[in-house]
Amino acid sequence: MTSLSVETLAAAATEPITSAGNTQLGVAVLAGIAVIVLLITRLKLHAFLALTLGSLALGVFAGAPLAKTISSFTAGLGSTVAGVGVLIALGAILGKLLADSGGADEIVDTILARAKGRAMPWAMVLIASVIGLPLFFEVGIVLLIPVVLLVAKRGNYSLMRIGIPALAGLSVMHGLIPPHPGPLVAIDALDANLGLTLALGVLVAVPTVVIAGPVFSRYAARWVDIPAPERMIPQRPSAEPEHRPRFGATVFTVLLPVVLMLMKALVDIVVNDPANAVQRVTDVAGSPLIALLAAVLVGMFTLGRAAGFTKARLSETVEKSLAPIAGILLIVGAGGGFKTTLIDVGVGQMIMDLSENWAIPTLLLAWLIAVAIRLATGSATVATISAAGLVAPLAAGMSSTETALLVLAIGAGSLFFSHVNDAGFWLVKEYFGMTVGQTLKTWSVMETIISVVGLGFVLLLSLAL
Repeated sequence: MTSLSVETLAAAATEPITSAGNTQLGVAVLAGIAVIVLLITRLKLHAFLALTLGSLALGVFAGAPLAKTISSFTAGLGSTVAGVGVLIALGAILGKLLADSGGADEIVDTILARAKGRAMPWAMVLIASVIGLPLFFEVGIVLLIPVVLLVAKRGNYSLMRIGIPALAGLSVMHGLIPPHPGPLVAIDALDANLGLTLALGVLVAVPTVVIAGPVFSRYAARWVDIPAPERMIPQRPSAEPEHRPRFGATVFTVLLPVVLMLMKALVDIVVNDPANAVQRVTDVAGSPLIALLAAVLVGMFTLGRAAGFTKARLSETVEKSLAPIAGILLIVGAGGGFKTTLIDVGVGQMIMDLSENWAIPTLLLAWLIAVAIRLATGSATVATISAAGLVAPLAAGMSSTETALLVLAIGAGSLFFSHVNDAGFWLVKEYFGMTVGQTLKTWSVMETIISVVGLGFVLLLSLAL
């Protein structure tokens, strides 16, 4: 799910590191993925090493110079850690503050008191959808995971029964609803109406997230029946805090980055003037880094000080929060490195070249192109940008409704079957303590359901409208 900038994508498309033919590139992709899966499942190699070796194997099979393959991998790893790593670290600090102060207990106890039994998955999907509206997927993950794990453990729920609805809510928002970067880029490329796309996107998103979240979670919980991983659950402090933070103050702290990012998105849409002083302020305050940093700093007072923490105790809490995420950072970074290697060897361009002659309906064509690029590169944003650019000429004579549905078809295709070349795959795997096989049977299937069901509702809307 990690995204690349448009400039990075353009550079990768114009300067491939190999001139291999499409057949050789296709074989290289399959070989690289096979190496990663075999190293992890058969040889039990750590995912970070497997992704590194798989990236090198991809370059070798594609005929790329080894030095350039290494450069692509390290650049992708660096950009992923730079973009996501700091957010994960800040999210871990906020999660530890929530746990040690008793704030997480306050949220969990309130949720368990208000939502019982069958209502719990619906409560989780609602919370995730609201939080995920303005957030990048990775930011939503790090904010929600402590709550998901604690609810699953304290309420004795299956982790998949609680986790899948939360992930579905975040993922649907990421792929279908502006102001997320993918949908916004597609709206711009196809000259679609933002308001109409948002309205139709909500119509598609609501039934899609219901089917992929609470409904599918029943089956996912049967296929993968695992408890919340102890190493990732925010642990109770050795000494109980003097006081628990109030529920209102705790929720305010958790939602602060959501509000800041949503405010930035709304100002960008309404004002739409980079020189405007208000927009300059909200662009800074609403950036993921500043929004999460603000939540951490505010949390030191609303959570830490409210619980009676001294300065030394606050420092200790921050220090202890960072150690458990080292492995996650490396794995997610290596997943980004593998994805960048795929793009740089020319796989995205290969998919677009092959799809030029497909003679099928425009909405289905757009979805299939996005699916193919998503499977090959692992990035929903790259798939959206590439597919939108390819089908843009077809949108010239369309009505505003048709163009909006085209954006949504591309967004749905960009979510199809997340697997080992997607940094989001490894993020979910590590946070939930699953094996590769278990992640494929739950997270990857959920993403595929979102993609297929989303396309189905887009096609139904096209018939009705």
